[in-house]
Amino acid sequence: MSRKTIFYIIFFSLLVVAFYAVLINVIPGFTKSKLPPISYVQPFFFTNQDGKIVTQKDVAGKVYMANYFFTTCKSICPRMNNEVKKIYQHFKTEKDFLILSHTSDPGTDSAAKLKQYADSIGVTTSNWIFLTGRKDSLYRQARLSYRIDDPNNNVKNIDDDFLHTQFLALVNKKGEVVKIYDGLRQTEINELIKDAEKLLKE
Repeated sequence: MSRKTIFYIIFFSLLVVAFYAVLINVIPGFTKSKLPPISYVQPFFFTNQDGKIVTQKDVAGKVYMANYFFTTCKSICPRMNNEVKKIYQHFKTEKDFLILSHTSDPGTDSAAKLKQYADSIGVTTSNWIFLTGRKDSLYRQARLSYRIDDPNNNVKNIDDDFLHTQFLALVNKKGEVVKIYDGLRQTEINELIKDAEKLLKE
C-alpha cells in the first residue's frame, strides 16, 4: 500500500471522527439510543383522597409513577408501598414529580378510606396522590395505559374481575409510559429513581 493511500485513509478516518464529534456537541442526545414508549396514558377521570377530581390534565408536564394497591391488602401491597415510600422520600420536594396510587378495590376504598390510609403511612398527598373511581375505568387504565397488567385479563363481568399487581409504571412529561418496574425489588426501585431523575432533566 502506497504512502498516498495510507495518507488518504488516515485523513478520511480523522474527518469522520471530527464530524461525529461535531454531531455529539451540536445535537443533544445524539449518542443516546431512545426506545419507543411502551404506551401512552389515555384520558382518565378519578377522585383523590380529598374527594377532588383528578384527570390527565393535572399531571400534564409532570414525571410520575403509577401503581395499584388496596388498603385491606395484607400480602404484596404493604411491601410494595414500603418501597414506593422510598421513591416518595427521594422526590418529596420535587414539584415536577408525582406518585399516583390507584385502588384495585374501589368498592371498599372510598376517598375517605384512602385519606385515612395516607395518614397512616405518614405521607403528604401533595405529591403522593391516592385515587379511586369506577372499577372498569381503573382497570382499563392499569391494563391499556400503564401496561402493568395483561390487557387480556379482562373478564366479561367486571364484578368478577380483580387486579393485584406489584408493578410500577414510570411516565414522562409527554404522558408516555417509558418503563415498568417490579415494586418488590430494591434494585428496580433504585433504577426507577435514577430513570426519573433523568426524565426530570429533559
